[in-house]
Amino acid sequence: MTQEEQTLGRDDANTVVRLTAVSKRYSDSAAAALDAVSLEVHRGEVFGIIGRSGAGKSTLIRLLNALEQPSEGQVEIDGIDLAGLSPAELRTLRKRIGMIFQNFGLLSSRTVAGNVAFPLELTAATRAERTAKVAALLNRVGLSDFADRYPAQLSGGQKQRVGIARALATDPDILLCDEATSALDPETTRSVLGLLRELNRELGLTIVLITHEMDVVKTVCDRVAVLDHGQLVETGTVADIFQSGSHPATRRMLAALSL
Repeated sequence: MTQEEQTLGRDDANTVVRLTAVSKRYSDSAAAALDAVSLEVHRGEVFGIIGRSGAGKSTLIRLLNALEQPSEGQVEIDGIDLAGLSPAELRTLRKRIGMIFQNFGLLSSRTVAGNVAFPLELTAATRAERTAKVAALLNRVGLSDFADRYPAQLSGGQKQRVGIARALATDPDILLCDEATSALDPETTRSVLGLLRELNRELGLTIVLITHEMDVVKTVCDRVAVLDHGQLVETGTVADIFQSGSHPATRRMLAALSL
C-alpha cells in the first residue's frame, strides 16, 4: 500500500458509500438536481439506483467519483469525505473506483488490449506487468482472442466487456455502472449482467448500478433506491420494492415491467 493509501485509510465498517443530506444545484434559480438525498451502499453488494430521465441518477454517480461536488451535504467513500481531499488524494481514491459507461467510452485508435492497458500506463507498472495484467483481464471477461482487434470490429456486448476489463485494471473496490446495458439487446444485457454478478461474487466487488430499467434491477441487484425529480422516494431490498413499492414513481416503473 502506498503512503497516500495509508493516509486515506480503509474503513472496515460495512458501509462503503454514504450520502448524507446531499443536494446539488447547478444555479441558484434552478430546481435541485438532487434534493437532500441520504443513502448507504454496503460493502460487497450490488446496489441499484433507478429513476426515469431527469431523476438525478447521472448527477449522483458524478458525485460518487468526485467529478461534481455537492451543493450541500456529504459524500463519503469508506468514511472519507470526498470534499476534504487534495487533488493527489482524489487521484489515489479514484484508483479504487472503476467506471463503465453507456456508450462504452473506448478509444477507437487503440486495440482492445491497448484500451484495457490505458489506466495501467498511468501507474508504475512495467511493460511486462501491464501485458500480463491485460491478458488476465481479457481472459476474465471472455475476450482473450480479441486483444488485437479495434472497437469498430466489436459488437456492443464485446465493447462493454472491454469497458469492464478496463475498469478492473486498477483493482478497484467499487465499480460504478452508468446505464451500462441500455445500449444493448436483451440477450447481451443478460450476459453482461451475469458477468457483473460473477465479478461481484468472485472479487467481493461493490457495484453501484445506475439504470432506468426495472428488469436490470430485478436481475442483478441486492438493494435498490428509487429517485424521482431529485428526491430519494424509496429504498430497500429488491424483493421489498417489487412486492410492496408504493411510491407512484416506483409503481409506474413496475407497471412498465409487466407490459
